[in-house]
Amino acid sequence: MEAVDGDEEKLLNLSLAIVSDSGGEMKRKRNSRHNNVSTSYEGCTEGKIFLLLQMREQMLKLDHKRSKATTIEDGSNGLRLIHLLLITASSINENDTVSALENLKELYKGASLNGDSVQRVVAYFADGLAAKLLGRKSPFFDMIMKEPTAEEEFLAFMDLYRVSPYHQFAHFTANQAIIESFEKEEEKNNRALHVIDFDMSYGFQWPSLIQSLSEKATGGNRISLRITGFGRSQEELQETENRLVSFAKGFRNLVFDFQGLLRGRSYNINLINNLRKKRNETVAVNLVFHLNTLEKTSKMSETLNLVRSISPSVVILVEQEGSRSPRSFLSRFMESLHYFAAMFDSLDDCLPLESAERLSIEKNHLGKEIKTMLNYDFDHHDHDHGDRDDDHNRCAKYERLETWKARMESHGFGGVRISSKSVIQAKLLLKMRTHYCPLQFDGDNGNGGAGFRVFERDEGRAISLGWQNRYLLTASMWQCL
Repeated sequence: MEAVDGDEEKLLNLSLAIVSDSGGEMKRKRNSRHNNVSTSYEGCTEGKIFLLLQMREQMLKLDHKRSKATTIEDGSNGLRLIHLLLITASSINENDTVSALENLKELYKGASLNGDSVQRVVAYFADGLAAKLLGRKSPFFDMIMKEPTAEEEFLAFMDLYRVSPYHQFAHFTANQAIIESFEKEEEKNNRALHVIDFDMSYGFQWPSLIQSLSEKATGGNRISLRITGFGRSQEELQETENRLVSFAKGFRNLVFDFQGLLRGRSYNINLINNLRKKRNETVAVNLVFHLNTLEKTSKMSETLNLVRSISPSVVILVEQEGSRSPRSFLSRFMESLHYFAAMFDSLDDCLPLESAERLSIEKNHLGKEIKTMLNYDFDHHDHDHGDRDDDHNRCAKYERLETWKARMESHGFGGVRISSKSVIQAKLLLKMRTHYCPLQFDGDNGNGGAGFRVFERDEGRAISLGWQNRYLLTASMWQCL
């Protein structure tokens, strides 16, 4: 974003260095309290807390005419808000409640749900920090952390899918790899494809695959597509199945079958047998936005070992790009601020300021993720808690391509070059959807232009969607060695 660039980047890095220098003292302070600052609000007067909540209420009601007026053209207002965010996060990390409260009030004065991208992202980070300051025992915690309804969350996801290339880039790139694997094995796979999706979400990825396969099939030589998908709830799986079955009925040259499975903490032998190849079919494993939601590294290893035991023809890995250390609140905060600043800025390329869809996406999807990340107890979730799978409260731990590459290789997978067709498809998607910048390669300093970009990385074995010079997500393809 314009306000989070250049000088501000130096400010962010300098501020992080300053708080890092006092790391030893902060660690001693953190050790003196069991749950960070979960009860710190109790030492504050009720008046200060209610004043903070009043400032928040005024921010929520701020119309966008006023929010436009509060934006200073030279970007100094954005720099001031970002600086206040960093100071507030550091104060909360040090259990300095008085300073944190004062800075939060200033943040709510300058933030707006309908302002520029800096004001908007600051509004949700301020909420996340306020909730963390008050703690889960506060009667106001649930009010600030109020989650959208299932319908609101679905509509926000659908809006983001429709207007931004974010999810479409991931899904179209994955589907192209699946189709290419199917085509390579057409002589021996009986024209049968089995896709195992470890995170179905709402199933938006699969209509385009159904349509593409149908174009390859004929009435006398039909293609069989079987999708096994893991989901959060039986209700969500049933709704997804209904949508996909209804869509597939329009393609008579395609035999479609769907099996939904609840996502759990352990994989039993019956499940493994069910996932194995049948009739020499081509098997593709879809790991799109899944592995980084697993709470422990051991769960990632368990999943990857299961995938390898299936011997799929291709494994598609797509994850958000970043570096969120579960051990440090400040490092998570900094990385998340960079990431979501880019996401909010990118929405300005897709939707006008007054758009109801933009507000829905930011409030019920991105904003929820920001607040969840800031209030997620990584220490608690790093320990095993039986077979309970608290799926709705998962917090993604973004990692960099180099980390994923090392993890995949250590589990017996080798990277596959991204086809030129996939790269061309990604470029065309951005040209159709956004103010597109030319293809970038590793080593390119990103000079010139703004907006969405396609980056070809790791000598052609990975492809990333970026906003300006920031990687947002990365897709890579793998085979068993």
